[in-house]
Amino acid sequence: MPEELESGSTVAGGEPVNQSQDDKGQGVNPRPKRPRRRRRKPQYYGAIDLGTNNCRLLIARSMPDGFKVVDSYSKVVRLGAGLSSTGLLSDKSMDMAVEAIGVCAAKMKRKNVTRWRCIATQACRAAGNGDEFLSRVKKETGLTFETISPRVEARLSVMGVLNIIDKSKDIALVIDIGGGSTELSWVDVRKLRAGDGSARLHRPPIAAWVSLPIGVVNLSEMYPEDHDNQADWYAEMKAHVLDEIKKQDRDKQFTNTFKEGRGHMVGTSGTVTSLASVLMELPFYQRDKIDGIWVDGPAIMNTAKKLAEMSYVDRQLVPCIGDDRASMITAGCAILEVVSELWPSQKIRVADRGLREGLLMGQMNKSQISHHKKGVNHVKK
Repeated sequence: MPEELESGSTVAGGEPVNQSQDDKGQGVNPRPKRPRRRRRKPQYYGAIDLGTNNCRLLIARSMPDGFKVVDSYSKVVRLGAGLSSTGLLSDKSMDMAVEAIGVCAAKMKRKNVTRWRCIATQACRAAGNGDEFLSRVKKETGLTFETISPRVEARLSVMGVLNIIDKSKDIALVIDIGGGSTELSWVDVRKLRAGDGSARLHRPPIAAWVSLPIGVVNLSEMYPEDHDNQADWYAEMKAHVLDEIKKQDRDKQFTNTFKEGRGHMVGTSGTVTSLASVLMELPFYQRDKIDGIWVDGPAIMNTAKKLAEMSYVDRQLVPCIGDDRASMITAGCAILEVVSELWPSQKIRVADRGLREGLLMGQMNKSQISHHKKGVNHVKK
């Protein structure tokens, strides 16, 4: 809770207030004491997202127009490695995740974080030992994690990108490609544009959504890379993605709106931010050059196709891909390409923000995240 303001008992300089006398020696009322207020200590908030592939932390302080991130942390833990075949989290993955969460806990302690929320997603939802693992996390790190539903995951992601959606369009498709699932959320931009209160913090105007049980980790495991036949291997992954979308009867959702140019995509995942970095030919990943930029839709799809045609060794050498993403980026490309074929977008908003920002907004009761860029970059190659 915010610290109570305290009244001071001294004037400037710290000296006590003395009663003065008039020229007849009579006492007069002293000048009224002015209470001196102590400046409130900043209150810090924390948000941890434990996904199938990464453990991520944000620490922020509330600001009048949003919040300011003061510390962050991200670690590849591969919590869901092998989950699709065994149904369980492996000992190695759990050890890596506990270690990373311990780092997050230490960072929050150093910053005197007073409020936080820790969530787990698809890996813990699907694993037979997910609850047991989170009990261990609580015991060893002191942090309690809640396993959120796909619906909540989609809503939090939308909350995190709501104020960078193009309000001149009718529908925005927010795509969050995770390690074990992919969330697609169709936001009714017309309600945002009308300002009818539909953009309330906990109820963003999501017209439809779907959670696909595939992400970069489990899709890569389902389809091990065929070094001798890259084209067929990639085509099989795309066919699987399309089949999952059709299974949930979403392959016709708002497709005409996008074909008529009245929709646009917002990508809030490592796949999209990595592809944007490659498209921009950055020597290393730079969040301040990626978050919030517009990229040409066909251009980023062409980048995805080029990466899919590369060998694993060649992908490792691409800046912003490297060893960590070389084995999984093609699965993300397959997901993104299928979605883009169904819902073509001439321009795509790239967001290095999403679920964690949504968690922070909920804690601070904010309705928007301030976007501090001086201008918006448009990237087309």
